[in-house]
Amino acid sequence: MSDEKIEKTKRPQQVYTLLVEVGRHEGDGLPDDATGAALLCYASGVDEAEAVRETVAILKQADMAPLDVTGYGTLEDRLADGPEVSDDERALMERALAENSVVVAQVTPFAGDDK
Repeated sequence: MSDEKIEKTKRPQQVYTLLVEVGRHEGDGLPDDATGAALLCYASGVDEAEAVRETVAILKQADMAPLDVTGYGTLEDRLADGPEVSDDERALMERALAENSVVVAQVTPFAGDDK
């Protein structure tokens, strides 16, 4: 073996669109009559798995109770599937990438029998 250090190639951060379903937890900030909520998030990561892990960790720190996460891929993935991505969404994705963070773009509370 050589004494030379093997350089790791740094994978670039990308932004992933995630839909996170949360249940109730004390201090979660949801309306009193809500049974949970759906959160549309944009999260940076080197891959979707990392973006999901970071999102779940941040939501738990915010006293939310993540139950399920559905990934919709990167901006390029979404554009390949055909739906249009608004300028507002693109701006939030750019913010998540610039800040290496998770941006919660929308919260839709569930009430009663909502699914």
